[in-house]
Amino acid sequence: MTSARQTVSPAVLDDVFDDPAHGEPGRDRLGVHFGWEFVLLLAGGLLAYALYRADPDLLRGAALDRLLVDGAAIGALTLGAGLTLRAGAPNLALGPVAVAAALHFAENGDRGVVAAMLPAVLFAVATGLVLALLVVGFHVPAWGASLGVALGVLVFIQQRSGPVDVQGDYDPTQHALYLFGGFAALALLGGLLGMIKAVRRSVGRFRPVGDPARRRGGVAATITTLSIVISMVAATLAGVLLAADGTGRVAPTSGLEWSGLAIGAALVGGTSAYGRRGGVFGTLFAVTALTLFLAYENQANWDIALAATAAVAVAVGLVVTRLVETFGRPRSAGDVEEEWQPEPVAPGPPPPAPNWSEEPPERPEWSSVLPEQPPAGRTDPWGNDRWGSDR
Repeated sequence: MTSARQTVSPAVLDDVFDDPAHGEPGRDRLGVHFGWEFVLLLAGGLLAYALYRADPDLLRGAALDRLLVDGAAIGALTLGAGLTLRAGAPNLALGPVAVAAALHFAENGDRGVVAAMLPAVLFAVATGLVLALLVVGFHVPAWGASLGVALGVLVFIQQRSGPVDVQGDYDPTQHALYLFGGFAALALLGGLLGMIKAVRRSVGRFRPVGDPARRRGGVAATITTLSIVISMVAATLAGVLLAADGTGRVAPTSGLEWSGLAIGAALVGGTSAYGRRGGVFGTLFAVTALTLFLAYENQANWDIALAATAAVAVAVGLVVTRLVETFGRPRSAGDVEEEWQPEPVAPGPPPPAPNWSEEPPERPEWSSVLPEQPPAGRTDPWGNDRWGSDR
């Protein structure tokens, strides 16, 4: 006999992050995030020290401003990647969109920053809506849909046969501190908001918890659409910064290496590849360490391909995801009382089958005659002899 399935109390459901019907009871443990973020902080400090030892001038003046702009560009890509990862819809088209925006800005920068950026932002919004239609409308895996969109953007990129000279004289280093400070503020704000149970549950609602082909509802579709569009706009901003702060020429590359670098940085920062989970300071520390490493690698003339750096970042990020999912899962909300199970019966010979052909045993006849009563004359139970002697 099978026992009835045990129900979950409303107090336990209050601590569920994903879905009241399928989520895990309890609160996520953030200790693993804070521990890993301390490691990232140490790594960033060591890289800054190594870069200072190699050339102290790289951490002051115009060189520091250029480093901050590069960090803001990588940070914008990482924010877009981290947002879509948390929403359960990773966007692989971030890099190609950034390269396309950089090429567009290089060709039209002489018209002014706003005039050059406006068409690029509108293109990013339109591309994001197309991707959202595929991911949310048709409910297909985001990695496949975004890969198709990335290949479509490559058509625009491959129309250039060689590097494009940057037109105009916009220099983002004059706003370097504001650009990097804005990235840092958004990264910290996103991490702090992600600690709130309701926000974390809402942003990660598109993440499948059962059948991945089952739709997750209108709220999940709306939030995922906004996440995809915002990530495309962030990639456009990153492309403009990379073009304006580069060597004066933009090469028409595929941009997939930038997608890998952005997703790798988000994963290294503690954002889970499965979605929903993430740290507080991890994105800021990971982007800072990665920016310092690229500057040190360039100073040391190591000539490491950007795709190789992205591959290592993704590999390390996947290990971090395993740590986050293993040690960040919620503790049980309480000890659940085990259901009673009958004791197992020792194996033995089966009981003999009943023989229906035999006559049933005779039952004793019942008589309506009462048995004889004892003779009258018994003493009165309330008499004096019961409570005391006669005097």
